Amino acid sequence: MRASLHLGGKRGVELLQAPMLNKGTAFTKAEREALGLRGLLPPRVSTLARQVARVLENFRRQPNDLEKYIFMVSLQDRNEDLFYRVVLEHLEEMMPIIYTPTVGQGCQEYGHIFRRPRGLYVSLEDQGHVKQILQNWPRSDVRIIVVTDGERILGLGDLGANGMGIPVGKLSLYTACAGIHPHLCLPVTLDVGTNNDSLLEDPLYLGLPQRRERGERYDALVREFFGAVQEMFPTALVQLEDFGNTNAFRLLREYRERACTFDDDIQGTASVALAGALSALRLTGGALTDQKILFFGAGEAGIGIGDLVVAALRAEGMSEAEARLRCWFVDSRGLVVKSRPDLAEHKLPYAHEHAPVADLQQAIETLKPTALIGVSGMPRAFTQPVVEALTRLNERPILFALSNPTSKAECTAQEAYSWTDGRAVFASGSPFPPVTLNGQTFVPGQGNNAYIFPGVGLGVLASEATRVTDEMFFVAAKALGESVKEEDLAMGRIYPSLTRVREVSVTIATAVAEVAFARGLTRRARPADVAAHTRAQMYEPEYVTYV
Repeated sequence: MRASLHLGGKRGVELLQAPMLNKGTAFTKAEREALGLRGLLPPRVSTLARQVARVLENFRRQPNDLEKYIFMVSLQDRNEDLFYRVVLEHLEEMMPIIYTPTVGQGCQEYGHIFRRPRGLYVSLEDQGHVKQILQNWPRSDVRIIVVTDGERILGLGDLGANGMGIPVGKLSLYTACAGIHPHLCLPVTLDVGTNNDSLLEDPLYLGLPQRRERGERYDALVREFFGAVQEMFPTALVQLEDFGNTNAFRLLREYRERACTFDDDIQGTASVALAGALSALRLTGGALTDQKILFFGAGEAGIGIGDLVVAALRAEGMSEAEARLRCWFVDSRGLVVKSRPDLAEHKLPYAHEHAPVADLQQAIETLKPTALIGVSGMPRAFTQPVVEALTRLNERPILFALSNPTSKAECTAQEAYSWTDGRAVFASGSPFPPVTLNGQTFVPGQGNNAYIFPGVGLGVLASEATRVTDEMFFVAAKALGESVKEEDLAMGRIYPSLTRVREVSVTIATAVAEVAFARGLTRRARPADVAAHTRAQMYEPEYVTYV
């Protein structure tokens, strides 16, 4: 599906500067004559395939990943169809550049590599005028919004307005992985200041040069934003992205029943992790109800995964109390237990009766978990003694190092396989290369949220759902887990190849849409073939003929 494209009177240089209309050297001779392009382009007409080859040649000669990131951002600003064709045909090569881990460095240096604005910035200075800002957006058919306040960008912390790289990157994946037309997407940054001293001292920082706002003024801006979105873009899905723990849980709690919204760091991460766990059990044997999971990190990702695991266990017949006892958490102060004072509200449901335990290795030896999931943002926290302790307890230890970017991973794939003599069922948040050990090659799975949120978004769009529910992320996890083939498992990979991500997204979107129809979360009648209807919504990056 292509959103309706109109030239809007654009011709000549103006047409070449419109990224969703521009075809560059692929404009035909007839188009060049009719649209005032003759002489503005080299005379030889290119095909899209030839343009892709040229882009790849130039991309691969860039000296480092940041330069590759800048190159691809610049291409997206010139020619979106070409950008998405390159990304779609070379997704495994492109995803680490246009998103994690390289997008993290792109955000850190955003003010220094800034070329051209994308999306909308809504700052504290705009209070009372948020609707007017949304009216400045050139499209009225927005269906997917990704919004951040920049407080917790990946595992890198508070990057303020520099965090805009995350909504832009996430929406690129909505398009590449699930075919949501780029015209339907809107990246937004809420600039409420930053507590990052290096940014406040940087003269090239582009955000408000002030400390991060808290309290009522912050809440008022968020309320005004949601109200303006519902008025201007009433069918839009709002994805909350990289908010700090303090705000992420309470904003999700406050708006999930009032708006079509979800938090990817809480719910998307949970879904992809649960899918990985379900796939891992196909290798280790046993059922989910037999597992005891230890989480290292008790923030948005960890608690989100715990909550979805609890939901899955309850679906298997467990009581909520019994299910929660299968999930234990270690944070920066040790094991989360009831006797600890001043626990954050989101940790309380997992504060079990147990003696205090100071460190991760001791927690493993005491609790005897079957799985260890890292969502801490603390690099190399899974030391050799920690991994060996888990391995002594389990023939096939489940070991997930999910923190992003790569520099924040709790351990590497090489370490995981080496320290377990190849017995680990391993997944990471950022990509790692295959590991050869004792003559066997292991392909580590990447627990990438891009397997989940694009498909969920496509399902919401196709069904015109008015709410996003935990059940949708539960069915998404099951659909993703079931998409893993035996040949994937044979090489140790517990997620499907990224080359199949569009196929997987359709499967997930169909399952999500079915929930919306079954639960009465849409006014739209259920189509006879939900999968075919969903597939028909998808954009393919191809050139149209104007003349």
